[in-house]
Amino acid sequence: MSKPRLAAIRKGLRTLHTLELMALTIYRYQITKEPDDLNRQLIAAMCNEMGHYQDFTVKLYEFGFRPSCLRWAYWLVGFSFGFGSRLLGRRATLKTGVWVESKAVAHYAELLESIDWDEETRRVVEKNQADEDGHIRRWRRALESL
Repeated sequence: MSKPRLAAIRKGLRTLHTLELMALTIYRYQITKEPDDLNRQLIAAMCNEMGHYQDFTVKLYEFGFRPSCLRWAYWLVGFSFGFGSRLLGRRATLKTGVWVESKAVAHYAELLESIDWDEETRRVVEKNQADEDGHIRRWRRALESL
């Protein structure tokens, strides 16, 4: 594999890895103590994002790369969005989910288009993008039912 192609894959994997850390942190801090359906959905979404984070961690190491040393900043952003939206209530929690996941789907599409991924990694990225679409649908349905 050429050096420019590897550099693009490295940048893409690091980007996706840090964004998934942010997403799982958002969900983690949106969860309340209430034993209700929204919390169950937030827990499921957080676990799904943990899987994505793990997928990209594995791919980074398989290529011989390391995660970004700046990923802590994405954790802070995730905490801010998650805890902030939780303080503002259910509607804000759901709107934050729709907004963040919509940005994620667009980012996935951009990276799928701009990077010459190997087939195995492309399948992982496409699967995770499809999961993000599922989150958007779930949060929109929940918003409509409020």
